Amino acid sequence: MVASFTVIDVETANADLASICQIGVAHFAEGVLSDSWGSLINPEMAFSRHHVAIHGIDEASVAGAPVFRRMAGELIRRLSGTIVVSHTVFDRTSLQRASALHGVALPESPWLDSTRVVRQVWPEFRERGYGLRNVANTLGIEFGHHDALQDAQVAGEVLVRACGLSGCDVADWLKREVRSSERRYGIAREPRDRIARNGNEEGPLYGETIVFTGALTMKREQAAAMAAQAGCNVADRVTTATTLLVVGDQDLRQTKGELKSAKHRRAEELIENGQSLRILQESDFVAMVAVA
Repeated sequence: MVASFTVIDVETANADLASICQIGVAHFAEGVLSDSWGSLINPEMAFSRHHVAIHGIDEASVAGAPVFRRMAGELIRRLSGTIVVSHTVFDRTSLQRASALHGVALPESPWLDSTRVVRQVWPEFRERGYGLRNVANTLGIEFGHHDALQDAQVAGEVLVRACGLSGCDVADWLKREVRSSERRYGIAREPRDRIARNGNEEGPLYGETIVFTGALTMKREQAAAMAAQAGCNVADRVTTATTLLVVGDQDLRQTKGELKSAKHRRAEELIENGQSLRILQESDFVAMVAVA
């Protein structure tokens, strides 16, 4: 039997995780999709062309949509009294960042990162490839990726299948993750040099490869240590293996291409060529690690 749970997924207008422009919520009761809800959101922020290319949502799409604080009541109602699931910590971090920005208090619901379940149930996804699209394709689930509601529904279906194969329900997985988090940290491998290092294999972000660029508020070595402790492999340059680029907040606010670093421009080029790579501002990186 699979405990009831609720899955949430968001899309953002730009690299600021608080810039939610679409949200999808899917509720599963005993392993079956029982209710779903989604909405476009006016983030009251500019849209980046890279993000528009990913999900197809732009300023015109959200012109008549509510702002986050206006639909927060419905969201709170749906997340109250349930286990909340997100596929990766990014959606949870986005929700927390948007809530803080708009002065919204979210319910104290237990959260489960479904990628942690996927990586334990299917060994082929342990180190990489556990993104929702790749997992769904492997399981033969067809859907329109980067539509928040469809993503939430499919993430829930993936979790139901994982529970069926493992014999553990969602509540069991939540308990296992709580126990795992108590012994997760303090075992990251020694760095190869000042920046590049291997990630903690028990970290929730294990399998991500992260690069830092721009003026950070913390020392680069400190940022690298935080990332490695959470599971990220830390690299010095952007390559086809990079999955996360963290940019100093001030640098990310620059809009002219010539003001971006070479790493930033290279990351955008890889994104345009179809690489699954996310650009984060430093403050969102710190929040993400705290959530993870």
